[in-house]
Amino acid sequence: MIIPANPPERLDKALAVSVPEEAALSRSRLARLITEGAVTGPDGPATDLKMRVAEGQVFTIAISAPQEVETRPEAIPLAVVHEDDDLIVIDKPAGMVVHPAPGSPSGTLVNALLAHCGESLSGIGGEKRPGIVHRIDKDTSGLLVVAKSDRAHHGLAAQFEAHSASRRYLALAHGVIDAADPRLRGVRGTNFEDGGVLKITTSLARHPSDRQKQAVYFDKGRHAVTRAKLLESFGRPPSAMLVECRLETGRTHQIRVHMAHVGLGLIGDPVYGGSRKASAKALGAAAAQVAAFDRQALHAAHLGFVHPVSQEPMSFDSPLPADMQALLDSLRATS
Repeated sequence: MIIPANPPERLDKALAVSVPEEAALSRSRLARLITEGAVTGPDGPATDLKMRVAEGQVFTIAISAPQEVETRPEAIPLAVVHEDDDLIVIDKPAGMVVHPAPGSPSGTLVNALLAHCGESLSGIGGEKRPGIVHRIDKDTSGLLVVAKSDRAHHGLAAQFEAHSASRRYLALAHGVIDAADPRLRGVRGTNFEDGGVLKITTSLARHPSDRQKQAVYFDKGRHAVTRAKLLESFGRPPSAMLVECRLETGRTHQIRVHMAHVGLGLIGDPVYGGSRKASAKALGAAAAQVAAFDRQALHAAHLGFVHPVSQEPMSFDSPLPADMQALLDSLRATS
């Protein structure tokens, strides 16, 4: 490639603005290629990210074929909602881990995708693997999109980073959202918007004593915003609810932590459920099912984004899984 007029002075930045768009090379990928010796300039290999460049200089980038990854393909059934050359949308069941990790080396969504996609994976960051741009918890069900090509991975990641992708979750929770509730209005980081929508704004970071958990902070951590809207309430008096949660940001365990923070923990959540529970007396016959529900009652019901290659708007919806639907039907019977 030829460095254009008025380029950034540093090599990594200059290549980032000069590389053809169809190459789908992110700045971080370019930085790795530079330090690995894959970039050649006028005077030979260019391995210094801060090397000064000038207009008209020619640089060559050697990109090797995608490498096979250590994670092995596993023939695990998948609910495929959409698939094309660049991406795949999956309706993930509760109980499936998205990415291999210590304690979950196999049986994950990535293992399943490696088997399902096979040779249609064109390589993400130099490896023949699916590109995970967002995740949902093991025991949360619902929709997520995965990149099959570098160009899709780059475009999808940019949308999720800019919070322009649309994500809506359905949850069954203890308590009820009520704009007239002085307790809710007194919780730090909350306010009500038009239509009785509860907006929760905090920062999230690792829990100080349990590294597997997230905790709410106001002086450190990553900015997090959740909007929660009451759809239905259940019990006499109302003691549980179906709620729609919209993510403005996408932090680890965000909905679960935020709902617990405002005293409206998700039914079945073993980590963040909290001590404030729906009244068994108010829920009548449904109380036993609420108490026995064995995962957080959270479902990624809607996903929307712009296709990173065709630029077409994409929108997908997923119905509640059987276990949440059965619990919802039981709760409705109480009212």
